[in-house]
Amino acid sequence: MGRVRHLIRALRGETRALWDKGRALWGETGAPDSPRPGRRDRALVGVLVPVAVLEGVLRPDVPWRALSLVLGVGLIATLLWRRSRPLLMVLIAFGTLLLSQVWALVLGGGQPGLNTMAYVLLLPYALFRWGSKREAMLGLPVILVPAVISVPLTSTNLGDAIAGFALLFTAMALGEALRYRAYARARQLEQVKLVEREQLARDLHDTVAHHVSAIAIRAQAGLAVSAADPAAAGEALRVIETEASRTLAEMRSMVRVLRRADERAGLAPLPLATDLDDLRRAGAGPAVDVEITGDVAGLAPALSTAVYRLVQESVTNARRHARHASRIAVRVAADERSVHLLVSDDGDTVHPRPGGSPGYGLLGMAERAGLLGGSLSAGPNPGRGWTVTAVLPRNGSAS
Repeated sequence: MGRVRHLIRALRGETRALWDKGRALWGETGAPDSPRPGRRDRALVGVLVPVAVLEGVLRPDVPWRALSLVLGVGLIATLLWRRSRPLLMVLIAFGTLLLSQVWALVLGGGQPGLNTMAYVLLLPYALFRWGSKREAMLGLPVILVPAVISVPLTSTNLGDAIAGFALLFTAMALGEALRYRAYARARQLEQVKLVEREQLARDLHDTVAHHVSAIAIRAQAGLAVSAADPAAAGEALRVIETEASRTLAEMRSMVRVLRRADERAGLAPLPLATDLDDLRRAGAGPAVDVEITGDVAGLAPALSTAVYRLVQESVTNARRHARHASRIAVRVAADERSVHLLVSDDGDTVHPRPGGSPGYGLLGMAERAGLLGGSLSAGPNPGRGWTVTAVLPRNGSAS
């Protein structure tokens, strides 16, 4: 009896888990990056329309020629909105095909349609790639019913039927696989941004701690000499006012980017723009030439640390990816309004990141620059090598 109760509880647990997973899938939204109809879609339609017309007019064995021509040409329009409205386009296309099959069953004869209508395979792919799980579940039977009915209508042999269904399910599986890959990449990008924000928040936390320490020391000194030397006490108050203003600015920046308020931040000394010469001796690989112009010693600590971090990451990327590079040039120029960074190597032009999509390191750097109100770009040089450029506003305010 005890075993039966245990088995019943286990079955209930499994059923509840399956139910929860089903509800999660049912509630999953569609792909957030589904594009609207563009030039490629219009070009595809522009190619398919004359091909379908030519087949409908010239092919001698077209069943129900007029109806087949209308179906073959008219349903091409569904390709324009297959990504932005995937379920609706599936309902229109496969629902119309089902009605044409009913027409053929009632009146007799072959199923209306053209060979060009193989383009409808793009609709199941788009449904599973761009639609929500709910839309995919609702659209699946709408796709399968006409596919099953078409087998006896077209007198398809078993081998061709299996091949056709394999092609159909391959299209849907490919859409689901690419959808999963897009979601996985989006999650990775969000993680990269989150890590960079947390690192920036820790850096800001450290600079605020240094400011507060300076305020405390100056206050103690002012109290100690206030009676004997009022002028020195007044100077201490002026320093405290300056440090307090800087602390307030840093706190405002930190609040904007801090993600985890309960995470403890270390108080290790922060690297600053004045420490960039250390990169010449850090790590193996091409020689690093650092040139600094302007007053970088007077930069706000958060901005100065950001300058160092961006240059450090750029140099690390160059040492890691620049094949046959002999030199990495670092240029930092500070003026009254902003700080300009340039890190360039002379490696092979094949070393930039393949595929055209930026790496996670570059995305993190761009996120840090953006949080400080600046911008960052990276790309291959006209001849050889790769260059990273960034512009950061002098006030270093996060946005």
